Amino acid sequence: MKRNRRVKILATLGPASSDEAMIRKLHEAGADVFRINMSHTDHDSMRELVARIRRVEAAVDRPIGILADLQGPKLRVGKFADGKVDLKPGDIITLDDNPEPGDATRVYLPHPEILETVQPGHRLLIDDGKLQLRALSTTGTAIRCEVVAGTRISDKKGVSLPDTLLTSGALTDKDRRDLDAVLEAEVDWLALSFIQRPEDLAEARKLSRGRAGLLSKIEKPQAVERLDEIIELSDAIMVARGDLGVEMPLEQVPGIQKRITRAARRAGKPVVVATQMLESMITAPVPTRAEVSDVSIAVFEGADAIMLSAESAAGAYPVEAVQTMDRIAVEVEKDPLYPGIIFAQRPAAEATGADAVSLAARQIAETLQVATIVTYTSTGTTGIRTARERPQIPILALSPIEATARRLSLVWGLHCVVTDDASDMEDMVNRACRLAVQQGYARVGERVIVTAGVPLRTPGATNMIRIAYIGSDGLSAI
Repeated sequence: MKRNRRVKILATLGPASSDEAMIRKLHEAGADVFRINMSHTDHDSMRELVARIRRVEAAVDRPIGILADLQGPKLRVGKFADGKVDLKPGDIITLDDNPEPGDATRVYLPHPEILETVQPGHRLLIDDGKLQLRALSTTGTAIRCEVVAGTRISDKKGVSLPDTLLTSGALTDKDRRDLDAVLEAEVDWLALSFIQRPEDLAEARKLSRGRAGLLSKIEKPQAVERLDEIIELSDAIMVARGDLGVEMPLEQVPGIQKRITRAARRAGKPVVVATQMLESMITAPVPTRAEVSDVSIAVFEGADAIMLSAESAAGAYPVEAVQTMDRIAVEVEKDPLYPGIIFAQRPAAEATGADAVSLAARQIAETLQVATIVTYTSTGTTGIRTARERPQIPILALSPIEATARRLSLVWGLHCVVTDDASDMEDMVNRACRLAVQQGYARVGERVIVTAGVPLRTPGATNMIRIAYIGSDGLSAI
């Protein structure tokens, strides 16, 4: 199934989109990767979703990526005797370690790491910032706070800490159980929530042992401050604008989105822009004009993927949401301004063989206007480095490893095909030409560029460029 766009679409599965027929409709509408939110999915349901996606994958004969999104540490207050209390700015309320039901003066906070870490002056945002508190004093077991804004707090509302660096790691006991389960189910990507520092990736990296790519969700100010270090240790990045917009001033989020997108692209790491992209389509069959502009900005910026959350998981129009996102992306990439914007953001090549070959392949392809760039990749690195160049020529990524092709389905511009490994150089070039024709990326009489590593079957050894002419038999004539 040939896409007419380079940016990828990541669709979240949920109550509105969990049966096999709907998953196939979403894929045919444009979804390249499916997200399973482990905050709302038990292990049996997750395994069934993975099985359904794999059956759709076999039916359409295209690699489909699966991303499992771990919940991360969910910080919540306890319960109130009356379920809720009314407050006003200037009121004093204490968050403490007493499990008794709360009232207008105090409430239980079942997170000793917060009680021990918050300092006077730090902000505590309750219920996505609807109630804003400022710590006045702390004892290690209680935090005395002043209400800065907001009027109400109720049972089990979430707590955000924009000024506090917690000592606890990013993985909870639930996350560790979920991580084992999703790795056993052979998902392709693990999304890590509430990353604050590069060290937060260490445990997930150790537990996953390379069986899935690690995607760090940037949704806390502390992560933005150490962005380059986190990107370096991650396999991909997500601009998680929901919590980012709670913990940081909303007006700063667009600039941060651009900063993250460009930093990830410089590093050659896939970057996903997520949250509220087509929010109104949860209940409406068409988006707002502002949402269309929001999606288009992410595409113009060169993001690898754009994501739907509740729109596809629980909305009334999941297929229409994917179709709308697809149409917006296709139209943006046809815009006369698009190539210039992408070119202006192109990062300098690093001093590696893979980058040198990828840069040369892009320059040759655009100079000669070849039909496509065909890149052989076993680990996925060559495909990602080729995509980092953002060529205006389509990229056909061939891999003998199904897991690699699935993982690369998240990466900008890559049309991934699983194929047997080539036996020699001639077979490799002929296979590239034949598959370019079969996949609709080239025709007889056109030229393609082939990149690979020599000797063959040597991961990380990309060092060859070949210009091939497609003869009448669909094989290389040169």
